[in-house]
Amino acid sequence: MGRLVGNMSGIGKVSFKDEKNIPAKVAELAYSCSQCGYCVSECDQYYGRGWESQSPRGKWFFIKEYLAGREKLDQRQKNTFLACTTCQMCDSRCELDMPIEHAWMTMRGKLVEEEKKMTFPPFEIMAASLLKERNIWANYRKDRDKWIPDEIRAKMKNEAEYAYFAGCTASFVENDVAVGAVRMLDDAEIEFTGLFDKEACCGIPMLVAGKWDVFEKIMRMNVSNMKKKGVKTVITSCPACWLMWHTVYPQWAEKLGIEYGLETKHYSEVLVERLDVLKPKFKQPLDKVVAWHDSCHLGRAGGKVYEPPRELLKSIPGIQFRELEHNRERAHCCGSVVSLIAEPPVAYRLGDIRLQEAVDVNADIIAALCPCCIFQFRVAAEKNNLDIQAQDLGALVARSLGYNIPDSTSYTLESWVPFEKMISLMQPENMADLMIELMPQMMAAMPAPLSAMMKMVKYVPGMEALMKPMMPIMMPRLMPLVMPKVMPDMLKAVERRVPMPDYMREQLPDLMPKAMENLMPNMLPEIIPLLTPRMIEYIKTH
Repeated sequence: MGRLVGNMSGIGKVSFKDEKNIPAKVAELAYSCSQCGYCVSECDQYYGRGWESQSPRGKWFFIKEYLAGREKLDQRQKNTFLACTTCQMCDSRCELDMPIEHAWMTMRGKLVEEEKKMTFPPFEIMAASLLKERNIWANYRKDRDKWIPDEIRAKMKNEAEYAYFAGCTASFVENDVAVGAVRMLDDAEIEFTGLFDKEACCGIPMLVAGKWDVFEKIMRMNVSNMKKKGVKTVITSCPACWLMWHTVYPQWAEKLGIEYGLETKHYSEVLVERLDVLKPKFKQPLDKVVAWHDSCHLGRAGGKVYEPPRELLKSIPGIQFRELEHNRERAHCCGSVVSLIAEPPVAYRLGDIRLQEAVDVNADIIAALCPCCIFQFRVAAEKNNLDIQAQDLGALVARSLGYNIPDSTSYTLESWVPFEKMISLMQPENMADLMIELMPQMMAAMPAPLSAMMKMVKYVPGMEALMKPMMPIMMPRLMPLVMPKVMPDMLKAVERRVPMPDYMREQLPDLMPKAMENLMPNMLPEIIPLLTPRMIEYIKTH
C-alpha cells in the first residue's frame, strides 16, 4: 500500500533529457538497470574479450559514470557501443525486459550519424563501395547476378508475386547459398522474380556502423525497385536481409512517409509448406552428422523462426541431425559481421566457442542458413585448426535434390584475406607506419613555408620541444591539403600491404580517397601521438 500511494504521488519521478551525447531514453535505461548481471555471462562481447565493460551491465554503469562527470567518452568507449553484434541475447536475458540492443543502435545513430564521430574504419571503405557499386565487397554491380544458373534465369519472371533477394555475400562470395535457394524454389514450383543487377545491399552494415544516411539511400532504392516488379512477398536467404525487409524497412518507411506494403519470408518458411512437392525429388542421401546453428537475426532477434529450417534439413535422406548445446532462443551468436570487422581475433574466438559445440556432438558439418554465419564459421575453423565443415542449408538440400553446386569454402577464405589485411592496416599503429613511409611525399606536398619551418627542427635548438604540442593543431589543418597530392603514392603503398583481386584494385582509386576523407578528422587524434616522435626523427635524419 505504501508503494502504491508513493507511486501515485509522483514523488521521486525523474525526467531525463539529452545530455553529453547520451539520448534521454538511453540515460533513463542506464539508471533503470538493476545491475543484476544476467546479461553479462552470455554477452558475446564479454566472453569474447573478458572485460565486463563490453557487457550491457558494464555499458550502463559507464553511462552513469560519464553523466556524473567521472568518465570520458573517448573513441575506445564509443567502440563498445559500435561493437555489439546485435544478437539480442541481452534483451532475452534482461530481467527488466529493457530494450538493450535498441539502445546501442540509438547510440550508433547519435555518435556517428549526428555527431560525426568515427565508426570502425573498414565500414568507410564498405560505404564507399556501397554508394558506388551497391555492395560491400568492393565488386562491380554488373557482376552481381552472374551466379544465377541460365535455366533458372530463363524461368524468372519480370514481374511476380514472389521475389528472391540474395544479398551481397551470397551474390559475390558464397554463391552456393544463392544457387541452392533458387534451385529449391524452382523445384518447389514457385514462380519468382528478382532485382538481378539492380539489387543493392540490404544496408544492415551501414545501420550497425551508424552511417544511417547511406542506409536510407539504399533502403529507398531497394524498396522502389521491388515495387516496380509488382512484388508482394520478398524471400531471403540471409537472416540479416530478412530482418531489414521484415522489420527495419517498414519502421523506416513509416518514419520517412514511404508506402511499404511488402511481406517478407525466409525461404525455409516458404519451402516447408511445399515439402510434399520437394520430398519425392530427393536423389542423393547425405550420410553425415549435421549440427544445426540458429542464426540470431532470424531467431531470437527476428521472427523466432526455429522449426521450418530444422524440418527442411531433416527431410534430407541419410542425415543424422544434432542439436547444439545452446539452441533456439538460447543459441550463441556466431560472432560475425561487427566483431569480424572491428576486431578479427575476437571474432575468431567467438567462432571457435560456437564451433566447439558442434565438435562436442561429433558433427561432420555445422549447418546454418545465414551467409555471414557460414562465412564466419569457415574463417574461424581455419584460424582455430578445426576439422569441421560449415555448409549452407539451401546448398545441402539442393545437392540432395541432385544439383552439382560447388562448395565455396576455398573462395570464402580467399575473399577474406584482403579484408583482414585492410582491417589491420587501418589500426592507428599501422596507419602511422604507412604515413612514415610516405613522409618524403608528405613533406614535398606541404606548403613551402610550413615545410621550411618543420625542417628547422634539425638545426634550431628547442624547436623539437615546440613542435610536439603544435602537431595536434597543425595536422588536422594540414592533411586536407596534403592527402590529395599523396594519394597516388598511398594507393601504391596500400597495394603492397594488401593483396587484392583485380576488381578491388581497379576501384581503390575511387574508394580510398572517400574513405580517408571521412576517417582522417577522427583518426588523427589517435595517430598523431604515434606519428609525431617518428616524424621528428625522420626530419632530423633526412
